[in-house]
Amino acid sequence: MKIDYLRVSITDRCNLRCVYCHPPGGCDLVDREEILKLEEIYRIIKLFSYCGIRKVRLTGGEPLIRRNIAYLIEKLSGIEGIEELSLTTNGVLLASLARELKDAGLQRVNISIDSTDRKSYKEITGFDLLPKVTRGIYKALEVGLKPVKINSVIIKGINVSQILPLAEMSFHLPVAIRFIEYCPTSQYTKPANDYMPNHELRKVIEREFGPISFVFTGAANGPASYFKIRNAAGTIGFINGRSSIFCHECNRLRLTSDGNIKPCLYSTQDYDIKRLIRNGSDDEKILKFLKNILQKKDSFTKLNSPDGEFHMQKIGG
Repeated sequence: MKIDYLRVSITDRCNLRCVYCHPPGGCDLVDREEILKLEEIYRIIKLFSYCGIRKVRLTGGEPLIRRNIAYLIEKLSGIEGIEELSLTTNGVLLASLARELKDAGLQRVNISIDSTDRKSYKEITGFDLLPKVTRGIYKALEVGLKPVKINSVIIKGINVSQILPLAEMSFHLPVAIRFIEYCPTSQYTKPANDYMPNHELRKVIEREFGPISFVFTGAANGPASYFKIRNAAGTIGFINGRSSIFCHECNRLRLTSDGNIKPCLYSTQDYDIKRLIRNGSDDEKILKFLKNILQKKDSFTKLNSPDGEFHMQKIGG
């Protein structure tokens, strides 16, 4: 598999406290001086482009709380070789920033939303901000940040009742509703047996809407398989990170907000590129460092086998 996709966490801060990512008391934030500067992020991505990286996704924490994010996007969109520039957000600030981000060069967004019900949304995230997120979805569609993908995690005892309302969004809106199987990452997140396999979730959808038809899948579209409710405007995607293994299809690396490169989300192996950057290493030395990581990528891909605890907002979803 050709490694051409880099996910970049530009901050570990977030304006929500989701139960599966950053529950209260669950994580100490990185000192601000340890977070990569925008210029450092730009340099790293530019050097990665020389190594074959073609797709970049900005994540957090919540990336839209990072100051001057539009400036960063404008800089990244000018890197020769970067063909796709996208962003994952919780959507709270998206309505006010969507136009600026689009004009700066952002191409598309993924929006995390695990409930269409305000009470349930607040239980999951800690805040009653669903109306703002809804406005963000519509604004993203309006300004052309397409395709808009909605990422949803279903957890037993929390939001199983939201499966059908979320799926129904794909009927009315030209969006992809993607159900991602839950995986705990620390002692503070919900336990592993609270996850709902997507094959069970699909049965719930088909009992209500009838058989859903297969649309497409494949590495070019990430690990999701996409289906469609009859006559729907959008699609439904399933990412089976717990019930199946797709390591052999993984084409991505991750850059954490504090300057470490991870070849796999679930591996403790990482590489400190910030140390090289801040020690004054030249481009040639850093390129050699990056190429070595790319060569070793396959041996560290360990999906479904976490090597210990970690916190998603430091790594990026």
